[in-house]
Amino acid sequence: MKRTIYLMVFAMGLLIAGSSVMLTGCTKEGPQGLAGKDGTNGTNGSNGKDGKDGTAGCITCHSPASIEAIAVQYEHAKHAFGLAAFDEAGRGDCAPCHESEGFKFVVTTSAPSTFTLNAATGKYVNGYTVSDLSKTIGDINCSTCHNSIHSTYTAADLPKLTTVKAVAMTMWGGTKTIDLAADEHIGNLCVTCHQPRPITKATDGNVLDYAALVTSPATVIYDAAQAAALNIVKPSYRTGIHYGASGAIYAGKGGVEFPGAAYTNSVHTAAAACQNCHMAAMNGSAGGHTFIAKGNFAGCNVAGCHSTAVLDANSSKFKDTRANVMTKLNNLAAKLKIGAVEIMSRNPDATSNLWFGLTTNNYDGYLNLYDPYSNPTGIANNPGGTFQNPSPSSSWTQAQKDINTALPKLTLTNAQLGAIINFQLCLRDNSLGIHNTSYTNALLDNSIAILP
Repeated sequence: MKRTIYLMVFAMGLLIAGSSVMLTGCTKEGPQGLAGKDGTNGTNGSNGKDGKDGTAGCITCHSPASIEAIAVQYEHAKHAFGLAAFDEAGRGDCAPCHESEGFKFVVTTSAPSTFTLNAATGKYVNGYTVSDLSKTIGDINCSTCHNSIHSTYTAADLPKLTTVKAVAMTMWGGTKTIDLAADEHIGNLCVTCHQPRPITKATDGNVLDYAALVTSPATVIYDAAQAAALNIVKPSYRTGIHYGASGAIYAGKGGVEFPGAAYTNSVHTAAAACQNCHMAAMNGSAGGHTFIAKGNFAGCNVAGCHSTAVLDANSSKFKDTRANVMTKLNNLAAKLKIGAVEIMSRNPDATSNLWFGLTTNNYDGYLNLYDPYSNPTGIANNPGGTFQNPSPSSSWTQAQKDINTALPKLTLTNAQLGAIINFQLCLRDNSLGIHNTSYTNALLDNSIAILP
């Protein structure tokens, strides 16, 4: 038995030794063979040209110094918050400014700002809307303003803008146009949205005749006691120009121009573009793609602008201009009264009042009319009382309707409505005269003068 085991072990040893020899022999290479023929070149792209290396093309933009930095800046921009985009989704009239797809729709279709009569209803309709409801979605993003991104996959795509065309003002039914010429009209992209909304007539839905406010200032445009046909407007808490005042003020167009001080523009209108200040070199959390100009004077103090007398928050040119306009806004609001009741609404809440601090009494540009949802505390916030809402909703409770009925009724003349519009424009411009000092002062001075 032992002999058998020894023979088996001896045989296995020979096998292992032989394997080692064989393995060692396999590591040696033989002589190299002849080189094979080159393969056939691939076909060109659909445009007939060779493509470019993908990684090299992408990194031109997608680097920490470019797109990645812009993305971080944009996180601080109000455009990026997306709240309005979700709130207004599905609304054709709101989509041109609040939805990315809606904005691109009105630009590519050249949606008109004119009002046309609907023969079936007998009412006028504003053409500046998104008729395709599938386009009434999407928060503002890179492709909203840069709609050529990834068309050639080169750096040339990024500077291209969705539109720089002159803007026919929807507030004026297309009869007035804004065209900011500086820097190849780039500011027109901003003004496409940052323009006032129209005020429409209660009688037929057509755009309000703003010129009539100037030519017939004493005419009563609303009075609950007069025939309905004479009430050109039917005021509500939100009656006005909405929020896009800055484009109109900057361009020196859109205000109700009562006679008096001449309507001229500051140097900014012709010599500067929106991005010069709102997209200046970053300073803290302002500048770049935050679009925030507050506290950042990098765009002001460039060569040819304020480089000689450098501006900062304490400069008299900046500080005194704003203080002067604030005083005029206060004075105009004080004149917009019926008896002891102010027409303009106050809002002491710094969170909900986007224009908090721009006036002493923190007006927000809304009208001081009772509304149980939007203005339920008007009486407390506005000494003297609140005006009756001429259009109580069927959703109001009986108690809310009783409160409304007991309030004083509002009457408005053309002069008062025109002054309200100018107050809203100059307040909601949000710069206290910095955008266009000359035009702002003329609107306020002449509005104050036209009121008794």
